[in-house]
Amino acid sequence: MNKELIEALNTLEKEKDISKDTLIEAIENSLLTACKNHFGKADNVKVTINRETGDFKVMAEKTVVEEVEDDVTQISLADAKIRDIRYNLGDIAQIEIKSKEFGRIATQNAKNVILQKIREEERKSLYNQYLEKEKDIVTGIVQRYVGKNISVNLGKADAMLMENEQVKGENFLPTERIKLYILEVKDTTKGPKILVSRTHPELVKRLFEAEVTEVKDGTVEIKSISREAGSRTKIAVWSNNPDVDPVGSCVGVNGARVNAIVDELRGEKIDIINWSENPAILIENALSPAKVISVIADEEEKTAKVVVPDFQLSLAIGKEGQNARLAARLTGYKIDIKNETQARELEEFGGLYEYDTTKTLQEELVQGEEPVQEKEDEEVIKTFDGE
Repeated sequence: MNKELIEALNTLEKEKDISKDTLIEAIENSLLTACKNHFGKADNVKVTINRETGDFKVMAEKTVVEEVEDDVTQISLADAKIRDIRYNLGDIAQIEIKSKEFGRIATQNAKNVILQKIREEERKSLYNQYLEKEKDIVTGIVQRYVGKNISVNLGKADAMLMENEQVKGENFLPTERIKLYILEVKDTTKGPKILVSRTHPELVKRLFEAEVTEVKDGTVEIKSISREAGSRTKIAVWSNNPDVDPVGSCVGVNGARVNAIVDELRGEKIDIINWSENPAILIENALSPAKVISVIADEEEKTAKVVVPDFQLSLAIGKEGQNARLAARLTGYKIDIKNETQARELEEFGGLYEYDTTKTLQEELVQGEEPVQEKEDEEVIKTFDGE
């Protein structure tokens, strides 16, 4: 008769990811609860359930006595002999309790115990499932706007994309699929509360891990990343294999790999540079696409003085200081940028040319290279510390 019970438990285990043993334990506890509600106590009651067939027995241990004072824990010798002639005074008799003897209220309470356990285990299972994905990316389906926040379905649970974790200018339609970075998973009485982000720098890192095989298997490492969500991201990459070009691996054939990530980020620009243990070279690379003449880096103070050609100053700084700001965050150095003319006029830059990163402007002109002047109308600050 209990074949249906085992089938139901197997279905719950598969669909809800709840252990069958846990469910059987819940049924055992519910039967004990029913006994307690029916008899007033259940300290002497044991429940056994066959894990294969689903057959169960509820047994009460009763002491064989001459005269019964407590019919819950005691049984008369005469009644005990009816069940088994071998029972004597003082023996512990195993008396089976029929569950159909329980009252309606006791049965309802037992049912509630089982349902409550199923809900608790389902919530716990969901929490553990998404806790494993914390600090990783997931694909979600946009459901609706809740004020300025967005409710996103992640499959078995919903997440909330808060306003401060949204990229300015991004708008989503219901049923649209988007990539999200899971910031935190909290366990609550109503199920897991999942906080996600579209602005976190790690989102870009995880997208590269998903798109670039060399990053996923560890051949290419993303050493540092700085991001202004919706506008531009800079990443510094390093190859553990001298035969593998880290930048080329991330860019892909005809830019296929990086373009797939750019599309996912709705057109956000991505600069990929080579990482270097030499801070001067790293800073030069980080200021790309601007050309750099000289860099002096102070590793203790985490500061750097940079000289660029006169016509490259605005390009090195970037619009509203973005290029230099991202370079400062990427390298961890406070960067002071001056053009070649300013550098020659200041005595404090007397030793600046000890590290020459590129040809000077004059050398370019001698060789016939046309410098490109980056036009910039606004006035910009020339010292950046990434703030």
